[in-house]
Amino acid sequence: MGKQCSGKSEAAKVGRALGIPVVTMGDVVRDEARKQKIPMTSEDVGRFADELRRKYGEDIIARLCIPIIRDISSSVIIDGIRSMAEVERFKKEFGEDFILIGIDADEKLRYERAKKRNRADEIRSFEEFLKREEREKKWGVEEALNNANIIIENNRTLEEFRNKIREVLEKWM
Repeated sequence: MGKQCSGKSEAAKVGRALGIPVVTMGDVVRDEARKQKIPMTSEDVGRFADELRRKYGEDIIARLCIPIIRDISSSVIIDGIRSMAEVERFKKEFGEDFILIGIDADEKLRYERAKKRNRADEIRSFEEFLKREEREKKWGVEEALNNANIIIENNRTLEEFRNKIREVLEKWM
């Protein structure tokens, strides 16, 4: 788990290469948004996620992911945890089998990464990036990050990051 553009998806790629299945929480949100005919902009998908949390509880995205995770029947990587409510839901559901790996990177570096992405709901300006930061802060991303079993800094080269992720996953999974 981590802030936007910290390297969560890249870590998930490393996991996939090691044969570990990945459940991406953002994909679950985007799938639900598409079902509701929500426009695929960062702002609209973010508002939709906020609405889901208000209506159904802060852990709704985690609850939507649990059946998917259970169907896999092996260790999985959950990409995109955003709050302590989600962390607590996964801990309650999976107990000691749930290990929270946090990923962090400098804000400017994360913004540069965001500009290079090509996702339907991606940010288009620094202002939009900061709005998403604020929204995720309200969800509790920082608190969840501070409660990780391990935090990996992703401010160096991609290869160094991949090697560190590989090392951690091989140890913990």
